[in-house]
Amino acid sequence: MRKMKFWKLSGAGNDFVLLTGGGLTGARLKKLARSLCERKLSVGADGLLYVNRTGSGAVSVRYFNPDGSEAFCGNGSRCAALWASRRGLVSGSFTLRTIAGDLEARVLSRGMVEMRMPDVRAVSLRHPGSYPAGVREVHFLDTGVPHAVVQVRSAAAADVERLGRALRHNRAFGGPGANVNFVEVRNGGLVVRTYERGVEGETLACGTGIAASAVALVLDGKVRSPVDVTARSGERFRVSLRPGEGGASEIRMSGPAALVFEGRLMVV
Repeated sequence: MRKMKFWKLSGAGNDFVLLTGGGLTGARLKKLARSLCERKLSVGADGLLYVNRTGSGAVSVRYFNPDGSEAFCGNGSRCAALWASRRGLVSGSFTLRTIAGDLEARVLSRGMVEMRMPDVRAVSLRHPGSYPAGVREVHFLDTGVPHAVVQVRSAAAADVERLGRALRHNRAFGGPGANVNFVEVRNGGLVVRTYERGVEGETLACGTGIAASAVALVLDGKVRSPVDVTARSGERFRVSLRPGEGGASEIRMSGPAALVFEGRLMVV
């Protein structure tokens, strides 16, 4: 066994364990994600981040879900940006090298981090499919990971666990399935609750889900860019975008990120 330093970060309640260095392989990181993210038996988190400097003005970010699957994570990437900035690895505007491509980020005042999100090539409004009772319309798009967006009258009253679980593997979204967002339009902004695949439950915030909800509802004419979005945690985000031919570009998301604590792990 050996000791390994780690950091715990939170992006509006979406929490992560961050590791760096050590030349960790993908197989090793998948195993660590499954063990370290398990709540009550380990540090506990919504995902694992592996962050390393790759050159002047850039850091690499790999993200793993609690089930060990590798993916892109909006909030995780923003938390990685905060950590890299606080550690002095980067400054000003810099590049995050992610599985979804190179994304520009910068740390704003008071723990707010702005990041460019991947362009959305196509949005399927009122996506065809057979859905559970109570779900009338579903929008489908990919903001680095696939998302289903369901507009609801009340986000607080939405049965996120039941309907999210039912929709997550719906054949309308293909084999890998999708994250599922339940979105309320309120005072010109959005309130979003997300059931995340890989976590297999609701999280307090989901960056890619917040971006997906904003893009879908802007293209559907329900809100205008920039959009203020409130996550399940009560924390607020702002999303700006440029609608295009069935998709969107220049998507920028700003929201809170925080370093919660750091420590050392005993790992095999």
